[in-house]
Amino acid sequence: MLWLVAIHLIFMVTWFSGLFYLPRLYVYHAMSNDPISIARFKIMERKLFFGIATPGGIGTVLFGFLALYQNIEVYEHANWMHAKLILVLSLVVYHFYCGKLLFDFTYDRNRHSHVFYRWLNEYPVIVLVGAIIMVVVKPLF
Repeated sequence: MLWLVAIHLIFMVTWFSGLFYLPRLYVYHAMSNDPISIARFKIMERKLFFGIATPGGIGTVLFGFLALYQNIEVYEHANWMHAKLILVLSLVVYHFYCGKLLFDFTYDRNRHSHVFYRWLNEYPVIVLVGAIIMVVVKPLF
């Protein structure tokens, strides 16, 4: 069980590192005008999304559910775990949205300003804070 949790946390750190940095790349990409920079950002964004963030997300969800399944009777009535799972689901949706934005940039269809991406960059921080509070504090509600 502890091995599953450890691997889950390793993947979680990887996933969050990708989700923290990808919108930051979008900020710089949205501010770029020269073809060389734009091409470089497209490569960086693709490698970050498909090489780091996506495997991190898959590993996080996979090992998280394996750990959850090991103790399902403990967690099935734990409201804090339900809240955490809702946060994780929202992060999966956010991840897919970042992927949609990646394709928009790839095909030169970006419609947002760098300010939009600066705000978008804050969402994973909110989810991380909420998830940690749920797991560590286990608030009763």
